[in-house]
Amino acid sequence: MSRPAGPAGRPALSVSLGLWQDRPPAEVLLTAHAAEDLGYDELWIGEMATFDAFALGAVVAERTSRIALTLGPLAVAVRDPVMIAMGVASLTELTGRTVNVALGSSSPVVVQQWHGRAQERTAVALAESAAAVRVLLDGNRADLEGQVIRTRGFRLRTAPPASQLTIAAFGAGAVRVAARIADRMVINLVTPQSAARLVEMLHKECQEQGRPVPRVAAWVTAVVDPSPEGVEQIRRGLVGYLSAPGYGEMFAEAGFADVVAFARTRPHPRDLLAAIPTDIVNHVSLVGDEATVRARLGDYAEAGVDEIALVPGSSDKDPAGVATLRALAS
Repeated sequence: MSRPAGPAGRPALSVSLGLWQDRPPAEVLLTAHAAEDLGYDELWIGEMATFDAFALGAVVAERTSRIALTLGPLAVAVRDPVMIAMGVASLTELTGRTVNVALGSSSPVVVQQWHGRAQERTAVALAESAAAVRVLLDGNRADLEGQVIRTRGFRLRTAPPASQLTIAAFGAGAVRVAARIADRMVINLVTPQSAARLVEMLHKECQEQGRPVPRVAAWVTAVVDPSPEGVEQIRRGLVGYLSAPGYGEMFAEAGFADVVAFARTRPHPRDLLAAIPTDIVNHVSLVGDEATVRARLGDYAEAGVDEIALVPGSSDKDPAGVATLRALAS
C-alpha cells in the first residue's frame, strides 16, 4: 500500500492530503498528482471542513492512474457502517482503484457542533462500527444490535472490495479496537516518544488477544526547507490540541507544560497562538533541511512506526507541498 521501508530502518512513506484551511482548496489535487508522479503508492484522503472524502476520492481516481486510496479516518458517530461500506464499494467499483478505509472517533467540534450528533461511549461505537464495516466490506450481511451501532439486513450489491481497515487511535480504548480488528492502526500528531508508548500498548493488546500486530502508521506534517510561512502554518494547527486530553500531557512531557496550562484556562485562540513557541513544531512534525527530516524519520522508525503518512505543508514557497514530496521520494 505504501512505499517499502528504506535503508537504515526508515519507515515506509505514503502521502496524506493536507486540506489546509489557509490555502486554495483545489491544491489537494496538485498534491495527489505529485504523490502519484513521484512514485508514492498510497494517498490518504481525510475529511475536514472542505471536501466530502468520497467525492474527492472519485475526482482523484479520475485524474490519476494507479495510486491506492485510503479514505478517512471517517467519524463513526457521523457515518453509519452501511454508508461507509457502500461508499467504499461504490468508489472501488466505479473507478477500478484500490480503496481502503480508516475509521475514528473524531472531535467533539466535528461530531457534536458541526453535525449535531451524540458522541457517547466512543470506544464502544468505534468497535461496533469497525466490526460491522468489516463484515460488510467482506460481502456479508451485518446484523448488529450493539450498544451504540445498529444495522440489519444490508449486503453490498457490488463485488466485495476486500478493502483494508485502519483504525485511528490515541487513547487506550481505540488501541484495543485496533488490536482486535484492524489491518493497520494510524496515529496523528504524536512525538516519537508518544508513538513508542502507543506501539507498545498495541503489542500488549495483540499479545493478550493472540492476534498478529497490525501495522502502525503515523500522520506527520512535513516541510523540507521551510519558509517562515510554512512553520507558522504548523504552529497555528496546534492551537486546538494543546488543551485536549492526552495531547496536553504529551506536549507537557515534551517541555511545554506552561503553554498547556495556559491553554487549559481557555484563553482566546489568538492569545493562545501568541503563547505557542515556534520550537514546538519540531516535536510533532518533520521540519528542516532534507538531512534533518530524514533523521527524524528514523526517530519514528525506532519508536516502532512502520509507515509515515506525509502531510505536506503548503505555502507560497512550496504550493501543494510538491517540493517536499519530491525531496523525500528520492
